Amino acid sequence: MVKRYLPIVAFGCAAALLPLVCKDPYYLGILVFIGIYSIATMGLNLLMGYAGQISLGHAAFYALGAYTTGLLTAKYRVPFLPALVAAVIITAAIAYLIGMACLRLRGHYLAVATLAVGEIIFICLNAAVGFTGGPSGLAGIPSIEVGGFSFDSDFKMYYLVWSLFILLFLMTGNIINSRSGRALRSLHSSQTAAAAMGVNVISLKVQVFVLSAVYAALAGVLYGHSVTFISPQVSDLMFSVRLLTMIVVGGMGHLWGGVIGAALLTLLPEALSAFQDYEMVIYGSILLAMVMFLPDGLMGAFENLYKKMVKVVRARGNG
Repeated sequence: MVKRYLPIVAFGCAAALLPLVCKDPYYLGILVFIGIYSIATMGLNLLMGYAGQISLGHAAFYALGAYTTGLLTAKYRVPFLPALVAAVIITAAIAYLIGMACLRLRGHYLAVATLAVGEIIFICLNAAVGFTGGPSGLAGIPSIEVGGFSFDSDFKMYYLVWSLFILLFLMTGNIINSRSGRALRSLHSSQTAAAAMGVNVISLKVQVFVLSAVYAALAGVLYGHSVTFISPQVSDLMFSVRLLTMIVVGGMGHLWGGVIGAALLTLLPEALSAFQDYEMVIYGSILLAMVMFLPDGLMGAFENLYKKMVKVVRARGNG
């Protein structure tokens, strides 16, 4: 039990000390975005990496979270916590309806269905000019304020984002190692076999879909109140592809994979800013390369390398 929690405890200690060493607002801002994307990819990884269900429209739930709290706090002056509860409930309800309609599909049919849902929400956010601001976006979103304390700087947002990440990481780890987690992995292997063993396949698929959507919504909430501006671009196909690329690069079915993928693909645009017009080509090439040469992602490659090293050491010890 202690061994299972040791990595996240060590990670939490390192994360807590990092801003004391790196005080540059620019780098703190990047670390905030890595944390936000890590939360979103954690939910998507739970859906795709563990349950084996494809989603190409997860950016829509990210946008729903951001727009719900953004509109409530900026336009209607609702306090943050009630707005957060509303964002979670609305996202969960919409995800439930979408899940009940789409998750009876499999394979590329499910991918196309989730892609269509994402595009519908993107079009709605663009069309509702009087409500969402349309293509111009929604500005003037206030910083998160809880109990009179305002998270109005990158330093404060850093601790909020990574604290939430650690809490969700622990919760997700408990889910994966529970009976429900074993049922999720059985879905990934074979839905027919899982149903034969008594797993309520549709119900479980909908539950994990809703949970992953809530993770995305929470990440969207943090994003909206961090940058204080949102536009429909946060719900477009490119952002969904970016999230997918993050978990493929990091390793599907590995909790730490989402963090590694989020870190690499948040830093990559900074390094390749001159090639911004070729963003889709770059992400497509990365996806293709990972599928061809590292299908288990970086975490899978590290694990395989570690196992080979252990075998070599044991063989030498026995010899």
